[in-house]
This record gives sequence, structure tokens and C-alpha cells, in this order.
Amino acid sequence: MKNFVQRGETITVPAPVDAKSGDVLVIGELHGVVAGDAATGEPLDLATVGVFTLPKVGADSFAIGDKVYFATASKLATSVATGNTRIGTAIEAAAASTATVVVKLI
Repeated sequence: MKNFVQRGETITVPAPVDAKSGDVLVIGELHGVVAGDAATGEPLDLATVGVFTLPKVGADSFAIGDKVYFATASKLATSVATGNTRIGTAIEAAAASTATVVVKLI
């Protein structure tokens, strides 16, 4: 196909903010996990598919299959939809007593 650009599992965009490897980054309707450190304006590799262990809001719990959102203010995965961006689905249960949740990005 002469109009094919890339597979899209990892894309490169200018970093809108300083970002560290493993951070979740939301840029409008685009979201993913940062693949390497980048300062604002530098090229940033963003993994847009895959399964990642992400830090979560301590009080939240997840069952397998629950929707996972990202709270930009706290930079944590959350079960709260209001004002947050849906980033994926929990693929493992995560109790409120745990610090992370395993998420398949959407």
C-alpha cells in the first residue's frame, strides 16, 4: 500500500511536557505509555498498544474487565470516569490495598 505510514503500536510525537519512561501521557484523544525520557518539544516514543502495570489511586479497586481511566491531575489510573480519559481495561484484579493495576491499553 503506497499510503501506509506505520503499524502504530509505537508512535513518535513532540513531547508536550517533560516525560519519563513509563509515564502515561494523554494528548487530546491520543494516549499511551512513554517509551523513553523526553523533554518538552523533543521527539517522544509513545506505546499505544500493549499491557502495562500502572500506578493507581489507592482507594480504587478493579475486577478483571473493568474500565480504567487516567486522572491527569494525579497521574494515576482510576475507576472514576468523570473528568478522566479512558485508557484501557483491567486484565487482573487489583484490590484497594494495592498500588498498581495491570491495564491493556485501548
